[in-house]
Amino acid sequence: MAKAEPNVVPLCDVLLVLLIIFMVIPPMVQKGIDVRLPEVASEGSGGQPAGLIVCTLNKDLTVNINNENYPGLQNAGDELRRLYSTRSDKTIFLRADVKLPFSKVVDLIDVCKGAGVDTLGLVPEMIDE
Repeated sequence: MAKAEPNVVPLCDVLLVLLIIFMVIPPMVQKGIDVRLPEVASEGSGGQPAGLIVCTLNKDLTVNINNENYPGLQNAGDELRRLYSTRSDKTIFLRADVKLPFSKVVDLIDVCKGAGVDTLGLVPEMIDE
């Protein structure tokens, strides 16, 4: 009587190929944003540096750029393009109203990137105790 034994060599080959595929693919697929945390300034440094641009998105979708109002994202984008056309430091800090949907903040980020901003910082809202 002949015994039938399964041939496991092809199964091992397939498993090894799948293992290699799953080890190689995930590092290539990882996506994300590079984040740099701010450095802590010393007590005597004196506050906000000169030439800093802060852009605030309000509840009514008006944009403040260094305390000057602009009625929409398009107008703010034109002003940002004007500001960043001559600057060598292409950094901006964004603030937004807490009640705004995040999609509106992303729209503002797109406008800033389209205006030539390289480094973008998000300013968290201060917590009142």
